[in-house]
Amino acid sequence: MADHDFKFRKIYEDFHPKIIRYLTRMVGDSEAEDLTQEVFTKIGQALKTFRGESQLSTWVYQIATHAALDRIRQRSSARHGEKKNLPMEAIGESEKDIDIWTGEQTASTEQQVIRKEMNGCIREVIESLPENYRTVLVLSELGELKDSEIADILGLGLHTVKIRLHRARAKLKKELTTACLFYRDDRNELACDRKSRFVQIGEKISA
Repeated sequence: MADHDFKFRKIYEDFHPKIIRYLTRMVGDSEAEDLTQEVFTKIGQALKTFRGESQLSTWVYQIATHAALDRIRQRSSARHGEKKNLPMEAIGESEKDIDIWTGEQTASTEQQVIRKEMNGCIREVIESLPENYRTVLVLSELGELKDSEIADILGLGLHTVKIRLHRARAKLKKELTTACLFYRDDRNELACDRKSRFVQIGEKISA
């Protein structure tokens, strides 16, 4: 029992920050914390059956991914026909000054506002991607997992994962180009505004 507790604590310490960021991108900030606790409960219960046939990280992310997909499907079923975008008021409530990919805090108040706007735009687009694209994209970019690890986690062939990642990145780029206007600010750092804002401004001017 002591050995089991030690192993679980080590897994929790090593993976908790990564898993909560991963689940935030998958299911949204409002559900990520509770789902993370659910995932680590499952890990604790299943730890005695882990025999090392796969890498520990692959096993942990597999449990987290199954939990996330179950939650997404439950939500989709409950809100059939309703758009699943993450509400903008929920974006950044608990991590409003944190970079969407790295989790690092930004430097100045002004930069925090700019980065929050950009992260919100990117996160909203990622949330709107089809489930299969969103999963491989977040596992690759946020989880920093190899294509072969993603294949093991999702039970897919390596070739399928590579194709899906290519298509996911292409779709993300297309959707971001459609939704957001990216530019360099006076510090030469990347920033963005939603294009809808410019459409609204243009309508007001023409009126």
